[in-house]
Amino acid sequence: MFGVRILGRCSATSLRNFSTKTTQNFSKSSRQFPSRNCNRLFQTEAKTWRTWEGTTKAPGITAETAGRAALGGAALFGVGALCYYGLGLSNEVGAIDRAMVWPQVVRDRVRSTYTYFAGSLAVTAATAYGISQSRAIYTMMRASPWLVVGGGMLATIGSSILCMSLPYAPGLNAKHLAWAGHSALIGTLIAPMMLLGGPLVLRAAAVTGGVVGALSLTAACAPDGKFLTWGGPLAIGLGGVCMACLGTLFLPATSVVGAGLQSVVTYGGLVIFGGFMLYDTQKIIRTAETYPVYAERPFDPINASIGIYMDTINIFIRILTIMASSNSRRRK
Repeated sequence: MFGVRILGRCSATSLRNFSTKTTQNFSKSSRQFPSRNCNRLFQTEAKTWRTWEGTTKAPGITAETAGRAALGGAALFGVGALCYYGLGLSNEVGAIDRAMVWPQVVRDRVRSTYTYFAGSLAVTAATAYGISQSRAIYTMMRASPWLVVGGGMLATIGSSILCMSLPYAPGLNAKHLAWAGHSALIGTLIAPMMLLGGPLVLRAAAVTGGVVGALSLTAACAPDGKFLTWGGPLAIGLGGVCMACLGTLFLPATSVVGAGLQSVVTYGGLVIFGGFMLYDTQKIIRTAETYPVYAERPFDPINASIGIYMDTINIFIRILTIMASSNSRRRK
């Protein structure tokens, strides 16, 4: 499942960041302009090539407007659920109410899981920023897009499998090194998006934090297991998003089908991974409460945190894509 979620990040946005057209223009400009102008050129190309805003949109209802409408409906549903469960209107007891009587072992498990979750985000952010400020970003831009995107996906899936297969033990060990390496690899793959501009990335990160916080609070306030039944439908929806991701690699955004697939990847993916955040949050709580204390293998907070970590990365990428498209339209 985590491998499929990683594949869900392989959209046309990722390919645009490593596109051959962009790298060719960069190579020509690097001999004529200073590096600052090259960065500006890359930002312009990344925002316009094979994107909706780079084409003439047909009047009426389009794939983008339909995607925005679906996302707005999902947001209204989420706000309603947060108000309903947060105000205690449900007759069932939520996890946030049971937390008052949790034994110390359950508190420690939940705390350590979210500690590793925050650590993963910190390692990813530091890696992405460091690479975006170095010459390594230009090497990635010049490389073949299929090599970078395809190789990056395979490396990410392999690192996640390696990290989850190693047994957990406190202290610095192979498990922690694999966890840090996986987080750093994700940061490497999203580093080109930092060239869209620091203020835009910071706003997207702030919005992502608000969305993730609201979804986590909703899952904590909801009755126990309310969202755990969503696993099957979410997996089917994720499969559709992955198929749309593959389609965007071969169809231009100027076509009707290409625009529709891109809308599914961006807006549909945001809805799907928001649902996964609800599911994974309640899964963490359920596992922390029911995992045996004297099991052969101790409770693994790193494995428990990978789900919400990948959900957050996917939500951030899609919010950043939407905000970049909105900024491009306002400038016209």
